[in-house]
Amino acid sequence: MLDAKRLLDQFLGGAQPGSGTLTGQGIGGGGLDQALGGLSKHLGGFGGGAAVGGLAGLLLGGKGGRKLAGSALQLGGIAVLGGLAYKAYRDWQAGKQPAASAQQSTPMLPPPTDTPFNPTSEVDQQALGRHLLRAMISAAKADGHIDATEQASIFARMDALPLNAEDKAFVVDELRKPLDVDAVARAARSPEEAAEIYTASLLAIDIDNPAERGYLAMLAARLNLDEGLVKHLHATVEAATQKA
Repeated sequence: MLDAKRLLDQFLGGAQPGSGTLTGQGIGGGGLDQALGGLSKHLGGFGGGAAVGGLAGLLLGGKGGRKLAGSALQLGGIAVLGGLAYKAYRDWQAGKQPAASAQQSTPMLPPPTDTPFNPTSEVDQQALGRHLLRAMISAAKADGHIDATEQASIFARMDALPLNAEDKAFVVDELRKPLDVDAVARAARSPEEAAEIYTASLLAIDIDNPAERGYLAMLAARLNLDEGLVKHLHATVEAATQKA
């Protein structure tokens, strides 16, 4: 059975195996990164931050991306995406102006438990994990660089990663599906989850690429995200990351 929450941790370098927590040594350090060793150096991706040597690195290939910095390095997996989306959502609701000119000076915390950003129920956590994984994989395909040849290369390199059969089957199936922004958007069960899905997509995209900017604009529209909230999501991600 697919453990979507654990697989998302492998996408973003989350908690250490067996820790039972959503926070660990952080993204880009220890655990998965050490286990993969030299493999991470030639897979491209976020370059020392989120997902270095992990699945997102394989999907992004040599593309640009963003790596987490500052206090965001202390969170892993679903807690990172939920924390970023929660902060942006809270600031937007409070009527604050988006500001991303400097790195966040206050620690980024996990989102509150028992909320759409961080559900308590295992069933809801697994569903959220699947939705966020699909969002990231779809975003990675947005510029068309993952063609049949690249897919074959990714599948071959996945064998070097600590994935079980269910993990591989999920990633393979999602990569082979036609790009469908409507399917990604339909997964959102609440406005909060919609913001988190957009955040996951934003982390996997090079916003300097016109095709990917277009994808994000279409996704925001399909998710019915307020323009002000979208600006806050971009600003929050920018403040918590560095361009790779």
